[in-house]
Amino acid sequence: MTDWIAELQLLPGVLYAMALGGAIGYERELKNRPAGFRTHMLVAGTASLLLGLSLFVLEHERYAGEGLQIDPLRLVEAVIAGVSFIGAGTIFASRGGRGVEGITTAASLLMVAAIGITVGFRYYVLALAITLLALVVLTMLRWLERRPRRQTRDARPAVDDGDDETGADLVRRAGKP
Repeated sequence: MTDWIAELQLLPGVLYAMALGGAIGYERELKNRPAGFRTHMLVAGTASLLLGLSLFVLEHERYAGEGLQIDPLRLVEAVIAGVSFIGAGTIFASRGGRGVEGITTAASLLMVAAIGITVGFRYYVLALAITLLALVVLTMLRWLERRPRRQTRDARPAVDDGDDETGADLVRRAGKP
């Protein structure tokens, strides 16, 4: 018989991870990004559930004598690979090939996966702190990107002596006594 009460102990952690992921997703949703509120919630919840399940299996006496080998860190790698695939779908080259859009959203998906993993490992306060830090980066630091960028200067000699000698001419002349 399944110990369903023990299984339900994973639920608060998954809900917590989804709430934290949802906070970041809501910020992305407000900016009309390709992955928003629901996507971020699902990524964080999935990461938390998978890690929580792996710890549950490791700790539960039901699986003690079955020779089961579970490495939660391998599961972390699988979560990161899966989320990276989803994140790649949010990145697009802008029209005209002058830039790329969606990198911040892809990074935020990776961040909520890491937050979900953190919750899955039962580091609840750390997960909250990282969520708040991510929200600061996504909202308050945006002003850095809006600042006018300095224009690059041409790499031309500061002194023009009127001589139109090329670099090759200078090398040839330097080799002759």
